[in-house]
Amino acid sequence: MIRITEKMTPDAVLDTLRRADGYYITNTARDMSQSDYKNRILLHTDLMAAEAREEAGYFSLEITGGASIHVDILRKQVDPFLKLKLLREQMPDTMFQTLCRGVNLFGYRPYPQNVIRLTVREFAKYVDVWRTFDFMNHVPNMEAVFEEVAKAGKINEPCICFSTGPEHTDAFYVKKVREILDVTGPEIILCIKNHGGLGTPKRIGELVNAIKQVYPELIIHYHGHNTDGNDIGRIQAAVLNGATIVDASDHSFTGFYGPPPILTVIQTLKDYGKTAIGINEEAVIRSSDVIRDQRQYYGQFEAQIKGFMPTVQIHKLPGGAMGSSLEQASKGGFLDKMPDILHKELPKVQKELGNWWSVTPGSQILWTTAVANVLEGERYGNPSGDLKNLLLGKYGPFPFYQPADWIYEKAFGPDWKTVLERDGGVEVIDDIDIDKERETLAEKLAKEPTEQQLVTYLQHPNDAVDFFEFEEKFGQSYVLPPSIFLRQGGFQLGETMVFRDHNGKEHLIEIGPSQEDEDGKTNVYLNVDHSQRTYIIEPEVQEGTTCQATLSKDEIVKLAKIGDIRAPFGGNVYDISVETGQEVAAGDQVAILEAMKMQTPVISEVTGTVLDIATEIGQAVKPGDKILLIEPLEDE
Repeated sequence: MIRITEKMTPDAVLDTLRRADGYYITNTARDMSQSDYKNRILLHTDLMAAEAREEAGYFSLEITGGASIHVDILRKQVDPFLKLKLLREQMPDTMFQTLCRGVNLFGYRPYPQNVIRLTVREFAKYVDVWRTFDFMNHVPNMEAVFEEVAKAGKINEPCICFSTGPEHTDAFYVKKVREILDVTGPEIILCIKNHGGLGTPKRIGELVNAIKQVYPELIIHYHGHNTDGNDIGRIQAAVLNGATIVDASDHSFTGFYGPPPILTVIQTLKDYGKTAIGINEEAVIRSSDVIRDQRQYYGQFEAQIKGFMPTVQIHKLPGGAMGSSLEQASKGGFLDKMPDILHKELPKVQKELGNWWSVTPGSQILWTTAVANVLEGERYGNPSGDLKNLLLGKYGPFPFYQPADWIYEKAFGPDWKTVLERDGGVEVIDDIDIDKERETLAEKLAKEPTEQQLVTYLQHPNDAVDFFEFEEKFGQSYVLPPSIFLRQGGFQLGETMVFRDHNGKEHLIEIGPSQEDEDGKTNVYLNVDHSQRTYIIEPEVQEGTTCQATLSKDEIVKLAKIGDIRAPFGGNVYDISVETGQEVAAGDQVAILEAMKMQTPVISEVTGTVLDIATEIGQAVKPGDKILLIEPLEDE
């Protein structure tokens, strides 16, 4: 049995896979973290598992990509490049794998070509296998990534995203494989990306067989989710019909919406005479044992609804979106409406919008549209900017059929045909001036950024700057275990905590006594490894001392018509598109709000001059909060 290692050339890897008498396993730790723990599994935990995972002998470890890069800097305060560097030191032989959204990279909307190419070049220094997909299965949206991965001497793993319905035939997918091979050539691994865990084992087996009948030398990697509890069956069917690589993860952390447990896959396929090549089962078991006691600290991020969800075959929401959607429903106070959203509205929206693939960013578009339709009562009455872009074909052509005319009229008004003719088609994004962006980042940081910092900034500019400033002020926090970093309930004054980092080194944290000055401010002393800092905490505002009226939707609309622009919904200010003193015309974009990863432009209802800007980029706003004020131009 031949173990595949990071030191092998792509040609040697592909040749080994073609001659394999058995199957290989990818540990999709990243997908497990995203699907069942809202991407919160810390680098500390991955480093604890690194030695055992290295000995386990996996084909690859999927440890970066997707939404994880954004969450690394936004919620975990860890540099995504540092994460890869530290793990490589502990795992010199295991190939690292990423999930890339094609033209959307590791974000939620298309990037310029030169940004895509720079990003791939930097991450390819650490990442060996590039699993690349497009939610519309539009191959041109993946071409730049394919080209740069090949130039870097890494392995291309293009995806065909899988779903169900009358349009999703073997013939359609075999044709899509041909489109991919026409671009990449045969020296690839093909991924069947079953992101929602859809279909039966029989259906997956048929698809693998159909592809292998036409392309017998093609290496197939099956990826699925265990949302309905049936992905072991789909994996079994995939391998028995010719798949060479399958995905699973550490059993001590597997949940409901992510990958199934590795050991169960191995045990199941043994009875069919199929061997997991290169796998050290003792190390597979040990990797789960090493991190098992860490799971308790991640419980707060597990989904609000526990248990497998066979109804995924109805609503098709992918594992990566299940936890975040349930969290949004809980925080938004509409958890009780989830049955209607998932089992009635979401399937209806999917069919109405073309029955394409519910995976990022398409899954967010479907989800936010279904939620708005249910909560607001008027279907498609408040379309997001991303839904409008989808309808205009900005992400690519509809693969099967176009939505009905009445949806276009709802989104764009009675002149929708003119709008579609004028603005429709795949969005062509001009290259940006990367040197200028580097200068802008240098100004924000007051020092020259590294190339890796620039790459992170180009994808998530606002959050990247916040992270860099955090790291400059507080240092690198990845050494903190989840028991400290994710601790709930706060810390007690005088409390002392002793813990060991992933290298076994002992650390001490002491929350010192506090003093209150005449202004009511509290000074709290914090000792970390006997290094002391003082933090000043402002006094809390007593309830009832401030009051802010909530505006209705109609009131917000009326104010907009006199130039008083308010937030139409809760979210974060992604962009302010105008400056004080600037003249704007009715219909001009003045700001962009972001909520649930979707961006919605805020449009001026009047022609006039911007008098005041009441918010700033990155600020959280509630419905009715002031954004800016425009003095309308007096009628002549």
